[in-house]
Amino acid sequence: MRISYNWLKQFIKTDWKSEETEILLTDLGLEVEGIDKYESLKGGLQGVVVGHVLTCVQHPNADKLKITTVDLGDGNPIQIVCGAPNVAAGQKVPVATIGTKLYDKEGNSFEIKKGKIRGEESHGMICAEDELGIGQGHDGIMILDELIKPGTLAKDVFKIETDEVFEIGLTPNRADAMSHYGVARDLKAGMVLKGKNIELITPSVSSFKVDKRTVKIDITVENDKITPRYCGVTISDIKVQPSPSWLQNRLKAIGLTPKNNIVDVTNYVLHELGQPLHAFDVSKIKGNKIIVKTLPAGTKFTTLDDVERTLHEEDLMICNAEEPMCIAGVFGGKDSGVTENTQSIFLESAYFNPVSVRKTAKRHTLSTDASFRFERGVDPSITEYALKRAALLIQEVAGGEITSDIVDFYPKKIEDFQVFLNFDKATKIIGEEIPQDTIKKILVSLDIKINNISQIGIGLSIPPYRVDVQREIDVIEEILRVYGYNNIKFSQKLNATISNSSRTEEYKVQNIIADQLCALGFNEMMANSLTSPEYTKLSDLIKCEFNVMMLNPLSNDLSAMRQSMLFSGLEAISYNINRRSSDLKFFEFGKTYHKLPSGYEEDKHLTMFVTGNSNNESWSQSSVKSDFFLFKGYVNTVLSRLGLDAKIKTLPLEMDLFSEGISLAIGKDILVEFGTVKKNISKHFDIKQEVFYADFDWNRIQKYVSNKIKFTDIPKYPEVRRDLSLLLDQSVTFENIYAISKQTEKTLLKEVSLFDVYQGKNLPEGKKSYAVSFTIQDNSKTLTDTQIEKIMSKLQGNFEKQLGASLR
Repeated sequence: MRISYNWLKQFIKTDWKSEETEILLTDLGLEVEGIDKYESLKGGLQGVVVGHVLTCVQHPNADKLKITTVDLGDGNPIQIVCGAPNVAAGQKVPVATIGTKLYDKEGNSFEIKKGKIRGEESHGMICAEDELGIGQGHDGIMILDELIKPGTLAKDVFKIETDEVFEIGLTPNRADAMSHYGVARDLKAGMVLKGKNIELITPSVSSFKVDKRTVKIDITVENDKITPRYCGVTISDIKVQPSPSWLQNRLKAIGLTPKNNIVDVTNYVLHELGQPLHAFDVSKIKGNKIIVKTLPAGTKFTTLDDVERTLHEEDLMICNAEEPMCIAGVFGGKDSGVTENTQSIFLESAYFNPVSVRKTAKRHTLSTDASFRFERGVDPSITEYALKRAALLIQEVAGGEITSDIVDFYPKKIEDFQVFLNFDKATKIIGEEIPQDTIKKILVSLDIKINNISQIGIGLSIPPYRVDVQREIDVIEEILRVYGYNNIKFSQKLNATISNSSRTEEYKVQNIIADQLCALGFNEMMANSLTSPEYTKLSDLIKCEFNVMMLNPLSNDLSAMRQSMLFSGLEAISYNINRRSSDLKFFEFGKTYHKLPSGYEEDKHLTMFVTGNSNNESWSQSSVKSDFFLFKGYVNTVLSRLGLDAKIKTLPLEMDLFSEGISLAIGKDILVEFGTVKKNISKHFDIKQEVFYADFDWNRIQKYVSNKIKFTDIPKYPEVRRDLSLLLDQSVTFENIYAISKQTEKTLLKEVSLFDVYQGKNLPEGKKSYAVSFTIQDNSKTLTDTQIEKIMSKLQGNFEKQLGASLR
């Protein structure tokens, strides 16, 4: 936001240099990012002075040149060769002295130097209008008023304005500082605390009066919740023309291009007081009615930028008796604005609901000076005052008469915020006790009213334009920023308490697993938590009614919080495949969000995605496609690293996102569900290759992860391996064999592995063959053949009894 220092000084009389003011504004929380110099005329006519032509004679070597002697007011007349036909002795003229830089229309500069023209010395240049940049004339030199003294600076004669403009990085919460008046109010508070006797000067509107009541515009507001206040007045017999130079300079200094005197006044008041205004041509208000309302969805409306827009049913519109004229608080219409033929205007000043304006602006991708302020919250108490201020300025620059009473729709006054400030809490938060008198002085300087005071604290009324100050902590922040963060003393001693925590730090576990997956060739991804609500249609288990919807979405595709991390991962896979990167391994730590009947729920997950080939093709090996069992190995690696693999059991998969897959659980708590993503879901994202997906419930995993590490000695005695080839029913799984084996021999059986599976001819129908290895070891002694045979016999017997197995 750009703030003119000259404009600021209209509210605060100060002789501070801009650098001093910059430091104070930054200390107050209005960070000054830079100071730019503004000149109403480039160069500011620096080096150009008024000269008195003492003599003027013909150049001896040129018919069209003359030699002049010019007094510049310093007692040392100089010689200047001039080619203007109208130069003569006795004239007062503008003279560019040696070293002066003048600028052409394109901004290119040229420097005045001492030189010889046809053999005669010339020590400057007598200037024409276009050479100074203040006009188009080049028929001759400018002839000035004879009463002007020689040596007078040209910038004073032509009233060239120079200014310094602060570029302020305004934070979104500081709606109160979105104007020169708001910045001046903060500056005054800072100066008062520094002992300066400063008054905040408010533009007077006491001269406002109704000249006659000849033009009446009826106002109807259909919804006072989105339009809490609406004011308007008519001004007739105006003349639309360019604004006077002072008004143009104010707007140019802050980067605005002047349009005409009416529009310029509305922009001036917006940046002066922070109150947006809009002027309608009365002749275009059909039925002499202003109706503030919403219109049916799909209504077409053409805005000032000549773009036809389709309205939403919640877009607030300013309408006449027949049609819409303006998107309230955002942008004007093409056919209702002020033109050079306008003679009467209806001037609007309003307070619109910030949320309503923000939604409308986002929907139509519009960002204007008006919407910027309305959507953050303007001051509802100055709506009428700003209207009067603008009306008086319009009369000053465009003439005209006030031809109606002010209509002020304000059914329910917006009350001040009531806050109680506890002195002890303020001291605790700030870290230093600020004297109570200083606190009161700061609050009063910020227009915060003190209702009552006691030894405990102060009862306060916060004006409604301070939308960011509604709690006690907000008041403390206000006191601290005006008092000055730099004024808070720091102790030379630092006290800290080291706590002994036995719990497992979640972020450490997360980093361990992230490192593990990166070592396996995975890349970490971070997807947006916002997604499309349409994705719920891809699953019967993900309910649309459980979506957490955004109140003010950037777009329909980002209007819901994700219930599953699958779809955002598939978006990333599709993005990469479309860019010819099809062999992918991704993982993501993130959250899902659900709106359940019992309330909102937020869960943390770890997801893994694998698709494409498992290795790169090379001369020594061909590429191999990733499959379910490779992916299962990755999942087991994660569980093993967490120390949970020994406790895991397999359960049927209940999610409908997979064509095949399994769940791994501890007890009834499912820790991970993984498998192959259904083809119809992959196809929705234009993915033609198989995608494997795992979803770890990270909250549940945290319950079982322990930071206790158990150490055992390396076994001193050898291990023994025995193999069995078992003929089994097709329904028997390796998990059944593994469970029976562990139950049969809990101490000495160290490992059970499946190393061959056979299904085919030479086997009875409905049978299959598993080749299983068993690793047996005693940590205290060497095993004997008798012990080994006893264990294997017991295993074989249990397999025959419980699984109906037989040896091949």
